Amino acid sequence: MNTILVVDDEPRTREGVKKVLEGWSAGRSRIVTAANGIEALAWLEGNEAALMITDIRMPELGGLDLVERVSQLPHPPQVIVISGHPEFDYARRAMQYGVIEYLLKPIDKIKLVQAVESALKRKDERLRVERMEKLVDPKLLETVQNDNAYSLQVQEAIRFMEVRLDQQLSLRDIADHLHMNASYFSVLFKEQTGLTFTEYLTRRRMQRAKELLSGTRATIAEIAEKVGYQTDKYFLKVFRNVEGVSPGQYRKNVVYREETIQ
Repeated sequence: MNTILVVDDEPRTREGVKKVLEGWSAGRSRIVTAANGIEALAWLEGNEAALMITDIRMPELGGLDLVERVSQLPHPPQVIVISGHPEFDYARRAMQYGVIEYLLKPIDKIKLVQAVESALKRKDERLRVERMEKLVDPKLLETVQNDNAYSLQVQEAIRFMEVRLDQQLSLRDIADHLHMNASYFSVLFKEQTGLTFTEYLTRRRMQRAKELLSGTRATIAEIAEKVGYQTDKYFLKVFRNVEGVSPGQYRKNVVYREETIQ
């Protein structure tokens, strides 16, 4: 359930927008209101909103100043500005802070709903991007992007590991599979990928673990087993060393943030 924060010092407008959005959302979104910018900021200190709709001219803290303050939050909402004044300077400044729509009063209900739907789609896309950034290991991504330049032996080694991440693997296992001297394979792999065999295998296992943490309800012990660790205790240690947080905290940061923007 998304939360939409409506900020306007005019009760009639504020409640009118709320009523339109409640009818449109049919319970899919939670609509909350604030009578001014100060009240809105106080609410945002303890809550997150997917979207904020705010008037421009309000006492104490105007809409544009509110938007500027909100843009500095760790997870700022999408913003739609409403105004009774079609002034270019207002619109231009609003766009500088990432405002995605500038609606004029009296507000057209159809345009309001269209703007809200567009804003929520952008929010979903932003969350997907943030999730991918948390999932993707940049060193692994670089390795994948360059794999066509690797020798056939290194390409085969990567494929061999990919389908056996849940198994115990050693450098000698890979070298034997390739019918290569283990020391020579070690040097060749590091020379071409920029990572040692152990570094690559660990990063790839952590990548798979993050995919499972964010995309499944598997327990930490189950995930540890799926990525080749015999004990969840050792998996926890490796994951924390690589990611800086525990697997449980990672899952909470990635998954539950998406579910709790309410």
